[in-house]
Amino acid sequence: MENFFSDKVMDEANEMILQHYGLNPKWEHTDEFITKSAVEVIPWFPYREGNTKLDTIDKDEKMNAITSAILKEGWQNLYCMAMFSKQGSKGQAWHQDCAPENKGIYNLNRLVYTHDINTTTGGELVIYPETHKAGILPAGIPDADIEGQMVYAPKKGTLIFVHGHCWHRVKPVKSAYRISTNFRTVPLGVPEDITDICVYRNMRYKFSTSEVIETR
Repeated sequence: MENFFSDKVMDEANEMILQHYGLNPKWEHTDEFITKSAVEVIPWFPYREGNTKLDTIDKDEKMNAITSAILKEGWQNLYCMAMFSKQGSKGQAWHQDCAPENKGIYNLNRLVYTHDINTTTGGELVIYPETHKAGILPAGIPDADIEGQMVYAPKKGTLIFVHGHCWHRVKPVKSAYRISTNFRTVPLGVPEDITDICVYRNMRYKFSTSEVIETR
C-alpha cells in the first residue's frame, strides 16, 4: 500500500532510527549465524528500551483496522523491530519467520518503509507469492533466485503485509544504509515466542539461544 504514511511521519521515524544506529553499527548476531544464513541485518527493538517514538505508526487506526480485517478472529502486538543494513551488506536470505508445519500458528509482518528502496539503493524486498500456503521453504542456496519470485521496491510511506510462513528475502544493499520497520502481530492464541525459530534454506535457527537447531 503506497503513500500509506505521510512524508513527515516517515522522515521523523527515519531520523530517529538513524540516530540510534549511526551508519556503522556493530553486528548483533554471531559470526556463525551471519556466515550460514547470508543475513546481514541488525535488529533493534525500541519499545523494549522504553522508546515509544514510533507510536504514531504503531497506533495508526487505519493500519490496525486493516490488521483486524486480515486477522478476523482477533490479534495482538508482538513487537516492533527496526532493521538496519549497512552499505555493501547482503541483506537477508530466503526465510520463513516461523515454522510452517502448523498453518494456524504464524505471525503477521507489517513492514513500513521510512525511505525509498529501489534499484539504486538496493535492498529490494523479494517474495514468492502464495507460499504462506506452500509449506516449508525448500533446502538450497540461502540467497539464490527462485523462479517465480517477485521483487518489490517500496517507496517511502509504503506499508506491506507479509504472512510469517511466506518465503521472502531482501536483496543486497548498495546505498549508505537500508532501514525498514516491522510492527509484528500474531493472531490471538499464538505463542509470543513464535518467531524465535526461523527457517532458512540451509538450517533452522533459534535466536534465544543463538544456535543452529537443524542443518538442512
